[in-house]
Amino acid sequence: MTRSRIIAIFFMFTLTLLPAGAGLYAQFGVPAPAPATGAALAQTLYNRGRNYMFFEDWYSAIEVFLEGLRHNPAHAGATAALAESYYELGEFDQALHWVRRARTLSRGNMDAANLEAVTLIALGHLDPAAQIISYVLGREPWNREALFALAELDIARGHQAQALFRFREAVRRMPDDRRLLVSLALVSGSMGDNAAALDYINRALVHHPDDFRVHYYAAYINAQSNMLSNAIFFANNALMLRPDHLPTVFLMANLRYRAGHFEEAARLADTIIASEPGNQGAWYLRGLSYSRLGFFDDAIAVFSNALAINGENEFIRAVLEQTLLSSTNMEDPRRERWAQWRFQRARYYDSRNLLDQALFEYQRGLRLYPFSPARREFAEILRLQRFHARYLEELRFLQDMGMGDQQVTDAVAAYASLLGNSVFRQWQVNPLDLAQRHWNVAIFSLTEQSSFHHADSGYVAASIIREFLIHDRNIAAANIGIRQPSFSQAFRLAREQGADYFMIVSVQENERDISIRGELFVGRTGAPAGTFSSYRTGPNRLRNSTRGIVEQLSNSLPLRGRLVMRRLNEGLIDMGRADGVQVGMVYDIVRVGVAQTAHDGIALVYAEDDIVGRILIESVDDEVASGTITRIGFFDRIEVGDEVILQRPRVNGFQPEIAANPELRALLRTLR
Repeated sequence: MTRSRIIAIFFMFTLTLLPAGAGLYAQFGVPAPAPATGAALAQTLYNRGRNYMFFEDWYSAIEVFLEGLRHNPAHAGATAALAESYYELGEFDQALHWVRRARTLSRGNMDAANLEAVTLIALGHLDPAAQIISYVLGREPWNREALFALAELDIARGHQAQALFRFREAVRRMPDDRRLLVSLALVSGSMGDNAAALDYINRALVHHPDDFRVHYYAAYINAQSNMLSNAIFFANNALMLRPDHLPTVFLMANLRYRAGHFEEAARLADTIIASEPGNQGAWYLRGLSYSRLGFFDDAIAVFSNALAINGENEFIRAVLEQTLLSSTNMEDPRRERWAQWRFQRARYYDSRNLLDQALFEYQRGLRLYPFSPARREFAEILRLQRFHARYLEELRFLQDMGMGDQQVTDAVAAYASLLGNSVFRQWQVNPLDLAQRHWNVAIFSLTEQSSFHHADSGYVAASIIREFLIHDRNIAAANIGIRQPSFSQAFRLAREQGADYFMIVSVQENERDISIRGELFVGRTGAPAGTFSSYRTGPNRLRNSTRGIVEQLSNSLPLRGRLVMRRLNEGLIDMGRADGVQVGMVYDIVRVGVAQTAHDGIALVYAEDDIVGRILIESVDDEVASGTITRIGFFDRIEVGDEVILQRPRVNGFQPEIAANPELRALLRTLR
């Protein structure tokens, strides 16, 4: 135990004796001092609060600081310390309120100014934070906290390389500074330089072997390098130095889960829940561990209890729904119960004319319980979006399930008549029979990737992305297991299944923000095709960020279909409005079987001689479209079954990551 820790414990013990100290004075015949009042009592409470902060007991610290400020509202130190305590709890709006009051009480206090800056960064107010940091550095060019705040600002703006440069410059002046070394390790690791990350954290361990925080970050950094045995070793060291540190217990639970020790992970999650019943991360990990052990009913019960505490937790709801889909039959009443939550949410969005969001919720609910009468409401959303053929399709499905009534019968008759002049009626085809997906994409997550807040977060996000693709009319998600141990295994499976592309999904998150990254690779070569990134904050961030990845993927793929019928110089293709086809588009008609994905990037490649004609789109339905065909060359080589392709600008290599790393920001905040 370090000297400072022993002194702090002794001081804390002495303070707890103060209220009963009068009796001790009387035993030795010494008059007891008069009870402290006003400013003196406020100072005593401030000292006590600082000791609570030393032990990271933020709740007790806030209690005594508030009590002290009741006795002396002008105590600048207590005001600033109260702001810092709220900051550590993640209550940034409250922290901002108190730190601004502290600055009015002590205008020259640079520590308070720095705290206001990092609080503004946490709230996303980057420009005001930059102004405060510039003010502090203008007065004190080597102010340590301001330099940290400036690096954090760089990271919030997505400039991690600039932050790394600042930390390296600072460590030259302070080579044994714990916070600098750990910060360098975290930033280096986030940029993929695992060797540098391990070097910096090992230097921190040499200089600070008795600091449990350094061992905690060493565990995290080794885990990010997929060195799980080393990570567990350092987590054990941290717990030996500080057994009651719940973040370390949670990290250990995540490490045990990643190592396949699911029973131990569940036990550690129970330990956290016993101390913090509302800890959503622990509930999530406990249920996930039961699910991996095959205890599906127990997992469903755990997730249900967690959602009773916080029904808005997207990760827990996502894994609950996945567990229900994989382990129960369609008639299970639990499916209907949880589908109802989706339908209620869909009705809320529908009432506010947020049709795309309502559509997503209906689709998720109907995936859980396809026999719900809410399918009728889902059909109405399709009608409002002018997908009349799909609307008619849903009504007929209701009739087939015996859920139709006179109103449904009348609507079927009306829309069957309305669609009498539609393209598919003119060509006398059933668009359902023609429906075909022209892209095959495999979605994976690597078992070694795990975010700080949610184990298997990549798997959860990849599962939702695949759910989105189930409802896509042009992209088929390959039926392959999502969790894969390595890139090589993912590549092998994708190639063997004939996938055009495969995507590896990873997640970075903190308590408020999420960043999802989808790295796309060519199925036949394994070469990089492109990278999609989606950063979201606030409610529904998991749903919105996964949807952002799907939209980027869909918009990047060439429009690809098939010529299904031909009448002289007119042709019918099996794509329509739902696929993005519009009147006036011109497609290449390419001999069937010759187009293939480029060896890298996102594109279809074929020789100019393989283009046998073009089609100008003139009429569009939901699922099909027709237009005028023009042949290329003297001979007419166009045949039914040939591909129709609209090339997009080719995407090569990796797109730059412009979003901030939310997980890195959260970890750096804990270093204060």
